[in-house]
Amino acid sequence: MNFQSQKMLFQIRLGKKVALLLFVCANSLWVQAQEITSPNKNLSLKFELKEGGIPSYQLSYKQKPVIKPSSLGLELQNLPSFLDGFTVTNTAQSSVDDSWNPVLGEEKTIRNNYNELVVTLAQAKNNNRYIRIRFRLFNDGLGFRYEFPKQNDLNYFVIKEERSEFNLAGNHKIFWIPGDYDTNEYAYTTSKISEIPSLMKKATIEINSQWPIKELAVQTPSMMKSDDGLYINIHEAGLINYPAMYLEVDAVNYKMKSHLAPDAVGAKGYMQTDAQSPWRTIVVSDKATEILASKLILNLNEPTSYKDVSWIKPVKYIGIWWEYFVAGKSTWAFGKETNVKLTDDFTKLTPNGKHGATTERAKEYIDFASKNGFDAILIEGWNIGWEDWINNWKEEVFDYVTAYPDFDVKAVHAYAASKGVKIIMHHETSGSATNYERRLDRAFQFMNDNGYDAVKTGYVGKIIPRGEHHDGQWMVNHYINVAKRAADYKIMIDSHEAVRPTGLNRTFPNWIAQESARGTEFESMGGLAPDHTTILPFTRLMGGPMDYTPGIFQTDLSYYGTGSTQRVNTTLVKQLAYYVTMYSPLQMAADIPGNYERFPDAFQFIKDVAVDWDNSYILEAEPGDYITIARKAKGKDAWFIGGITDENARIANITFDYLPAGKKFIATIYADAKEANWNENPQKYTVTKVVVTSKTILKQYLAPGGGVAISIKEGNATELKGLKKL
Repeated sequence: MNFQSQKMLFQIRLGKKVALLLFVCANSLWVQAQEITSPNKNLSLKFELKEGGIPSYQLSYKQKPVIKPSSLGLELQNLPSFLDGFTVTNTAQSSVDDSWNPVLGEEKTIRNNYNELVVTLAQAKNNNRYIRIRFRLFNDGLGFRYEFPKQNDLNYFVIKEERSEFNLAGNHKIFWIPGDYDTNEYAYTTSKISEIPSLMKKATIEINSQWPIKELAVQTPSMMKSDDGLYINIHEAGLINYPAMYLEVDAVNYKMKSHLAPDAVGAKGYMQTDAQSPWRTIVVSDKATEILASKLILNLNEPTSYKDVSWIKPVKYIGIWWEYFVAGKSTWAFGKETNVKLTDDFTKLTPNGKHGATTERAKEYIDFASKNGFDAILIEGWNIGWEDWINNWKEEVFDYVTAYPDFDVKAVHAYAASKGVKIIMHHETSGSATNYERRLDRAFQFMNDNGYDAVKTGYVGKIIPRGEHHDGQWMVNHYINVAKRAADYKIMIDSHEAVRPTGLNRTFPNWIAQESARGTEFESMGGLAPDHTTILPFTRLMGGPMDYTPGIFQTDLSYYGTGSTQRVNTTLVKQLAYYVTMYSPLQMAADIPGNYERFPDAFQFIKDVAVDWDNSYILEAEPGDYITIARKAKGKDAWFIGGITDENARIANITFDYLPAGKKFIATIYADAKEANWNENPQKYTVTKVVVTSKTILKQYLAPGGGVAISIKEGNATELKGLKKL
């Protein structure tokens, strides 16, 4: 019941004069505190105004505190701030329970069920200027945002800082990376909140184009676990026309508060009413599996306005890519020169003899893709400008339409088309967003003219406009502009080095994947810890699908004889499992084709596995330790299971109760051999076919740094004959 309805009820029941006095007294209490619960009653949200008119909220789960009383508001640069002096002028509650179908996703249908509280807050001292805070409480967590309606005394304003607090209930275990305005490609640290200050220096490793936050801060999604068994994930949803949020950490009192990425002059955001902030999200459960199953962030994003989405399709691809990372086997650059301009005659450069993106090499990859049923190939380094593309803060670095002398765009397109294979374009910007935007339409038209319907964009390096950051408001709007403009040309986007995702793949479904974290390429640059990919689904992937680029079979990189002693810190089977545990509708078989030909039985799983799904089942999970997931392929009676572990061996408990009852299925199990280990015998594995039913329970060994991958299909009598039943 809102303010006016409550007042009318008092008048009707008690008469106008008596009601007025009682109403004022009752209303002063009523407006101070409002409470809603989640549809299943597990979560409870309380909003109130603290002394001085300061907005505050608190959140509990099954009577356990998740967020203790925490202040809300924004500090403005050019106007009085939205921090205090508020009175509640209206509240409204509502409920929603509906469903929707994502274009691509982990589920065919997603339920959207929440209870909502909207509080209107006015500041009498500022001409009754007002804002709204909207809370949506789902069964799996809370989302809230600030809304700034159009009004006489609020038109334009500049955000100095957002002051949303997350006052935690204890010294939680936390999986974190340092707060940084320009990169999220750090390795994860696992510690107590109180230990973050002593570990920050070690965690802030050197990365190309970084800008660590001066204040003690971590990035979102931030995954935590309390001593009493609550899993808490803080992130944001619907990041549009606003800078990305980090979390400043009070490691003594276990408090966190929002910290926004600044622009070149230190401002955090330029706003014009009618406007709103992104949603601040808190996903909560006493089961880790429910954190991974949450669709809260997607539900908080707006539905797509695209009228036609038929051209947006899942993609399984290979590419001229990994060979650039295996200690100089190939190069992006064509020439030996290190000082080039786009106006140069590149036919006069001195070939370095290692250029990867040649016409002949592209045809070899196309043949492999066609033979093995892949949709597309990615070709990096096809275009001029790679000789001095990095670390020069150069603006006119690529033109996106001119090929090197040894790459024939028309011939490669024709050859790929004859084989039924698509080509994925590559647009590295070297951080020069201004250059890219100027050339965007020409580049997309070039793609249309030459049969490309997907592009991998990259933002390695410091941003131009100079002084802007990867995660600031200007760049946030740039990434969205690229996705929207690409949709006009029916082009799908896979962005690398961009701001981490916040569920915008619902609103812009052609933005099908991002990197935005430490992916496979870092296995060649110092390596990734065996627990890295048991953390990523609880952190980076909470915001959206990741182009992690799995599938590396040759894990010891000394194999190539280039002097590298680097290794990929997984077993071969764990690489297979990633196709299920690391969700993306864009999945790469990232290794060099010849390595797949050496292990054809294991490669079969990559050829078979789906990349778009009807249903997903999180069977077991613990952040930093293990994950086991089963999924049903979109529109097919085929299921796939992936299980991974950290540096410790374990026994995975795999159930099959999601299979149709009363039927028998053939399960092909790709498993670590007993002697396998991520750093010894990583390529030792077994492939076994067995019969399973919906009642089957499998206890499966996973080696240290290892995994398990299973493909399941219904079998006929002939296929089932002679197979062992589990």
